[in-house]
Amino acid sequence: MGAETRQDRFERGSRVLGAVDGEAGEKVIGSLADISPELGHQVVAWGFGEIYSRPGLAPRDRQLVTLGMLTALGGCEPQLEVHVNAALNVGLKPTEIVEALLHSAVYCGFPKALNATFVAKKVFGERGLLPVEAEGAASPA
Repeated sequence: MGAETRQDRFERGSRVLGAVDGEAGEKVIGSLADISPELGHQVVAWGFGEIYSRPGLAPRDRQLVTLGMLTALGGCEPQLEVHVNAALNVGLKPTEIVEALLHSAVYCGFPKALNATFVAKKVFGERGLLPVEAEGAASPA
């Protein structure tokens, strides 16, 4: 069997991107076509064709890691929106996403956790998933 080509990686990445991000991922790649088609290609071929397609983590676990990293970076709200949707697409529940974002406050601070949580709230609202019932939430004093 011959060596894997650039197109093979792109095709595999496209399948993974579609399964994880659906239409939102395709829109991001499409929005790069007139400014940096190579960046779009690399996101698909490398990001999804090489990294997301690896067998070491389940898609839901990859999304938890991605949500944590984007939250910690800050300033990534558009990407967080795509990945909150992706997290829901791969089976994470809104309560699990909220809990992951709450957990991130310990490591990256309240401002970043708040920004990420407001992105999640927007996505949940768009998908008709509000209100989110928090499990184990303390009652206000």
